[in-house]
Amino acid sequence: MKVIDAHFHQWDPNVQSIPWLSDRLNRTYRFEDLRAEYDKYDDVEFLGGVYVEIDQDDPEQEDQLVYERQRPQILGRVLRSQLSPWMRVPVHATGIREPLHTAPSGRVMEQSFIEGLRSLPLPFDVTCRGEDITDIARALAKVPEAQLVLDHLGNVTDLTPESRAALRDLAQLPSCYVKISGDDPVQKEVVDYVAETFGKFKVLYASNFPVRADFDEHFCFVRSVFKDDEDVFAFNALRAYQIGQER
Repeated sequence: MKVIDAHFHQWDPNVQSIPWLSDRLNRTYRFEDLRAEYDKYDDVEFLGGVYVEIDQDDPEQEDQLVYERQRPQILGRVLRSQLSPWMRVPVHATGIREPLHTAPSGRVMEQSFIEGLRSLPLPFDVTCRGEDITDIARALAKVPEAQLVLDHLGNVTDLTPESRAALRDLAQLPSCYVKISGDDPVQKEVVDYVAETFGKFKVLYASNFPVRADFDEHFCFVRSVFKDDEDVFAFNALRAYQIGQER
């Protein structure tokens, strides 16, 4: 089975200031550590992964380090910026993420966010608190042409009528994808609902390495749900991040 990991991180706390790291995560992680996880599986062909920003104190330092740490199998780079018409967009970015899960509630309804999303020429990774998923859906509906990737199942852990409706509205956006990932064991009920609602061509396998504590448990769980479907495990990531397409 071919695999493109749609969401991984790497860092070195000796040179990067990353305040949110727990004791478990407070060590250096490199791309080679991720590759070693997939090398354990004889039936897996690891094609590469998409790096996602780490919410460190100095995003411009991160941009430089990501550039310097580039490997052929790092197929995409989702870097950090704050959406606005005057946002900074690193030239080597293949996507942009603003850490909405730590932003004040209501940030997505601000005009600068909407206008920035409308003018962004790259895919936008949406990372949010689960309780904000309704506001997220309302805001993103204002820019239906945007290329969007919803991280970690929208961090929805409880399928309330409101969260079901929000996920359904997001699924109706023509270019909104969703990652099957999270930093805790994902809820099968949520995965099943997202898979049914978004359809097999808009869901992406993602490990969230190394934040997710048990790599193998998550990988095997997603394999059991999606039966090694290579669209889910590889090709949807190419489409979502427009990898290999000239801009």
